Amino acid sequence: MIERLLPDDVSCAATREETVPDGTLFPEEEALMARSVAKRRNDFATARACARRAMAGLGLPPVAVLHGHRGKPLWPEGIVGSLTHCHGYRAAALAREQDVLSLGIDAEPHAPLPEGVRELVTLPAERERIGPQAEEGSGALHWDRVLFSAKESVFKTWYPVTGVELDFVEADLTMHQESDPGGGGTPGAARGTFTARLLLTDPALPTTLRGRWRIEDGVIATAVLVRPNWREGGGA
Repeated sequence: MIERLLPDDVSCAATREETVPDGTLFPEEEALMARSVAKRRNDFATARACARRAMAGLGLPPVAVLHGHRGKPLWPEGIVGSLTHCHGYRAAALAREQDVLSLGIDAEPHAPLPEGVRELVTLPAERERIGPQAEEGSGALHWDRVLFSAKESVFKTWYPVTGVELDFVEADLTMHQESDPGGGGTPGAARGTFTARLLLTDPALPTTLRGRWRIEDGVIATAVLVRPNWREGGGA
């Protein structure tokens, strides 16, 4: 599903599997997970397995993917990328930095946010905008969770470039649904785009980021991408 949200020069890999065979992790990765509970280890391992497949798509050999502050994946030199995992879906997206400045992906279960979370991660203006959408023929779309996932993709795009943490309320998102769900008859399928106006700005990135979202088989996927030449109108 992630591959439908990103251009062809991004190598994507995804799985619905919750576990991977023993021996999937490199020794350095095993060391990071030595004291982790089973769920954390499975999330980490399945995402790394996807990363290795995405590396192969770029013609790269498999290498360990360790992490830095706040879990930022540490990619091989010259590579940018993003990982995501939720129940029933894991994915990786990688590109060469000569083609892509930064990108972020996220996956979430297509279900309402837990009680009280919506008010913590959204702005009043965002709640006003998604309220009417939910009432005007959007059916069972859980717009609060789609918005949350889109913000996660925005933040994953922002942080590797700026090194500055972005709060949920420092990006103002507007969601758009496309008229053709493009789900191939899949019940509950939907897709669209979003724009994110950054309230915390940095000269390394445009003040508005654009992304895409999709829902299939109970999972929301979102993605944001910024090109190196965005200042010259190269797109974001």
